Amino acid sequence: MTGAFIIGWGHTKFGRLESKSIEDLIVDAAREAIDHAGIQASDVDAIFVGNFNSGLIPDGFVSSMALAVDPSLRFKPATRLENACASGSAAVYAARDAIRAGSVKTALVIGAEKMTLRDTAGVTEALAGASYQPEEGGVSFPQVFARFAQAYFQAYGDHSGTLARIASKNHHNAMHNPLAHLHKPLDFEFCNTVSDKNPMIAAPLRMSDCSLISDGAAALVMTSKEVVAERETAIAFRAAVQVNDYLPMSRRDLLAFEGPSEAFRRAFDEAGITVHDLDFAEVHDCFTIAELMIYEAMGLAPKGQGRRAIDDGTVMRDGRLPVNLSGGLKAKGHPVGATGVSMHVLAAMQLSNQAGAMQKPGASLGCVFNMGGSGVANYCSILEPVRAASR
Repeated sequence: MTGAFIIGWGHTKFGRLESKSIEDLIVDAAREAIDHAGIQASDVDAIFVGNFNSGLIPDGFVSSMALAVDPSLRFKPATRLENACASGSAAVYAARDAIRAGSVKTALVIGAEKMTLRDTAGVTEALAGASYQPEEGGVSFPQVFARFAQAYFQAYGDHSGTLARIASKNHHNAMHNPLAHLHKPLDFEFCNTVSDKNPMIAAPLRMSDCSLISDGAAALVMTSKEVVAERETAIAFRAAVQVNDYLPMSRRDLLAFEGPSEAFRRAFDEAGITVHDLDFAEVHDCFTIAELMIYEAMGLAPKGQGRRAIDDGTVMRDGRLPVNLSGGLKAKGHPVGATGVSMHVLAAMQLSNQAGAMQKPGASLGCVFNMGGSGVANYCSILEPVRAASR
């Protein structure tokens, strides 16, 4: 078995990209990643594409769209992976496994989604295709996470203000990210008030508590130790953990958030670290209640006290452990299949000191947590830069 290293990346802007097809997005991100890695497209042995789809666009061979990146990719194996909102990380991990097993030396990983072809109701219906809740009846994702919020508020009191602070934080962070969907600062007062511009979507979640409907793509070039040997710096996985939990919510303790908690625990154990060793984290804030509960799942605060992490400034841009310096799904955007790849790209940028205005000076250990569904598919990566001399 060999190591797997990230050596290049690409990332389109996220947003309502009306002039771009999903194939355009795939090609743009992949070409940028190949150029950034300093390789030829012909050096790629296999392609892994994270894409949720589920009716967002007409079904098709999305994986084969990657062959349009370069003629030399024709006849290369290309595979589409789907694991709800963690489809991107599923592609990253599949590529990593293939490299570590020795069947692939260099892999191209792409995450892409075209969501804005459908209206909000259509997107909500498509995303609900990832769920199977026979006991509860059909529910939308806002309604699913509203149940988490309702259970949390019932157990620990009204935390609407905390959710508003999380939303405002991530919108502020996105102002420093040129790739983000929404460059619009939303202050605490706006996020904490129900109004015509910030309506209640699924009580107690307001519009400002929900992630964006976006188009976009991100890509990585990953390679083996043998190929990367002559490079001065690459990004390594100190840990990579996938944890899947039951899908029906009725079979889980919503407050325990057990799938995410177990993913963090295993990743920290594998990496030989604690949460306090991290310099930053990119986490899955599909809804603000998710980010609040992730603070607790990763050990920043005891159960029911996640608000401490934002009240004391820990997770703020200039805090000890900033969370979602990119703006997160909340403001960067959430083109579902692209999200997991995007998170790994943003972390790699931080660890190579190439994050521009988003950069945390001296970042050397980062965490990515990408979640599919309501804590069902959970991927936690611990990433670090490594120099040739230490490989």
